[in-house]
Amino acid sequence: MADLIATAAVSGLPLSHGDVTLSAFDPGPVSAIAPYPGRDLPGLPFPAPGAVLAHGGGRLVWAGREMAFLLGVPAPDLAGLAAVTDQSDGWVWLVLEGAGAAGVLARLCPLDLRPVAFAPGTAARSVLGHLPVLMIRTGPERFELAAFRSMAGTLVHELEAAMRGVAARRAL
Repeated sequence: MADLIATAAVSGLPLSHGDVTLSAFDPGPVSAIAPYPGRDLPGLPFPAPGAVLAHGGGRLVWAGREMAFLLGVPAPDLAGLAAVTDQSDGWVWLVLEGAGAAGVLARLCPLDLRPVAFAPGTAARSVLGHLPVLMIRTGPERFELAAFRSMAGTLVHELEAAMRGVAARRAL
């Protein structure tokens, strides 16, 4: 029997260009939670669209219609109330931060990233270039990005190219 070895989804991080840094991070356990129609989840506040809620030492992040990701803590037993799937190994999680972070994302993403439209503590599903992502704004100049693990290399490549472009423009 072969011995399997866990490997990181991306290598070469962190990297910086100009005033923006891209790094990987581990959010801990990640569970997708999709309530069954008409069911309430006792003790689990389900986030409204775009919301990020603190919960039991972790975070509940809106992840799409009738779905949330529970980050950082194991999922509670919701048998009969919701579909719960472990997503921990299926996603790559990155942090993009610095004064030019929103400018980097603006080159790749159709969202209005001004703090008044996409405030710290909110989440959105969108695209970065051609890749589907979950984006969480955690601070004025800090974004967490999640994409399917199989797309990690392309995600880093696209972000680094945009980082180089923004850094070159600021250097003029």
